[in-house]
Amino acid sequence: MTLLEQYKEKQKKISYLGHAASLMNWDKETTTPQGGMEKLAEAINYFQTEIFKLSTSDETFDLVCKLAEPEEFNKLDDVMQFDIKRNKRDLEKMRRLPQEVFEEYVKATTKASIVWPSAKRASDFSKFEKELEAVIEAVKKYHSYVNSDKQVYDALIDQFEEGMTQETIDRVFGNLRKELVPLVEEVTSRKEPDHSKFRFKVPSHVQDKVCRFLVEYMGMDMTRIAFGETEHPFTTSMNLDDVRITNHFKEDNFIEPLFSAIHEGGHAIFEQNIDHKYEGTEGGAIPYMGLHESQSRFYENILGRNINFWKPIWPQMTEMIPELKNVTLEEFYQEINSVEKSFIRTEADELTYCLHVILRYEIEREIFKGNVEVKDLPALWNSKMEELLGITPANDAEGILQDMHWSDGSFGYFPSYLLGSIYDGMFLEAIEKDLGNIDDILAAGDIRKITVWLKENIHQYGSTRISSEVLKTVCGKELTAEPLIKYFKKKYSA
Repeated sequence: MTLLEQYKEKQKKISYLGHAASLMNWDKETTTPQGGMEKLAEAINYFQTEIFKLSTSDETFDLVCKLAEPEEFNKLDDVMQFDIKRNKRDLEKMRRLPQEVFEEYVKATTKASIVWPSAKRASDFSKFEKELEAVIEAVKKYHSYVNSDKQVYDALIDQFEEGMTQETIDRVFGNLRKELVPLVEEVTSRKEPDHSKFRFKVPSHVQDKVCRFLVEYMGMDMTRIAFGETEHPFTTSMNLDDVRITNHFKEDNFIEPLFSAIHEGGHAIFEQNIDHKYEGTEGGAIPYMGLHESQSRFYENILGRNINFWKPIWPQMTEMIPELKNVTLEEFYQEINSVEKSFIRTEADELTYCLHVILRYEIEREIFKGNVEVKDLPALWNSKMEELLGITPANDAEGILQDMHWSDGSFGYFPSYLLGSIYDGMFLEAIEKDLGNIDDILAAGDIRKITVWLKENIHQYGSTRISSEVLKTVCGKELTAEPLIKYFKKKYSA
């Protein structure tokens, strides 16, 4: 075999192991009984360790280095050139990491992700404190090897949004914080819509049907998607033809699952729309979470919370949920855009949601500066909530234990949610410049025109352009929060 054929054969084996590990993780989150968790965790640890060993082996690294030499590299097409460059860079980092340190990290995060749900159900942070301490230490140790040239939190931010820094986030989040805290105060001082009209139960199977209808309407290829139910909704991709999303249905709150479906559907459409030429290569995986979140939040908020999104499909909605015949579309629009100071990030409106993310960012920054001990995190959380939203959680479940991210070591991920929204303000301007007024497009039932635009300008390229490059190419400007601030002020002044 040629060097390239040997390399592709090696990558195929790694991808098969990754597929198996992904399936087990999906199973862990969706169907595994509590009694089977420990054995499944051992199996996941085994497969992830085998992936690490094979992908960082001398043989794999030697192949990558040889293919990176000019004589071989110049023979490669653009897809494989990107793959080799990215793989060489990442391998040089990962090969600094001792296998035992990697195993410690996997064990700590796997155990914590199993303990977190029970601690949340008990609303008792003390049941999770030890595991969280272990995860934080494992994260620090991991990055002391892999990113020894960076501060740990800068490395974590870069891991989820390449090229992003605390300095940039401090700037754009600071601008938003300054504008949104008084705007939230102003909006929440107004009269609330009548929520009582929406206090009816919708069976889970009906919610599931509606959610599938919505993602298909958005442009989802239903032959390449699977659905599941979990405590915390998420999207995962086995490969470009097997993307999976989960939801958490609530019979007494049907609106939240609808928007979870739209959100996760945005993630999944991004994955489905990657050009198949990147299948099995570095270009086919999206590690830029700000960009990924921009797509899910664009569908959820910019499109899904626009009254014109619902106008063409309101007859189908009232058919599937007959109780909606007792409310007007305008009342539904008011309900899904109601601004309230609430405790749960995933249930927050698009305006206060920004402050929920700023809270988490500021706490993570303090953790990795060494300014707060784990045992004091609930108190810090509550004080930040009071500072930003003027409310204090009554218990740990509606406070510090509500999110799964820290249990799996995903520090540095939270800023991605708000970066995604900031990108959305910029993308909205670009779309309207190219396609015209977004209200008119949605009212005409042409949402798929927007999906095609997103595919042609963002999705198809996979990870071959980092987020800052996407912004420059698509929007013609550097990162700024001004378009998002403008969008919020225009919408909520009305």
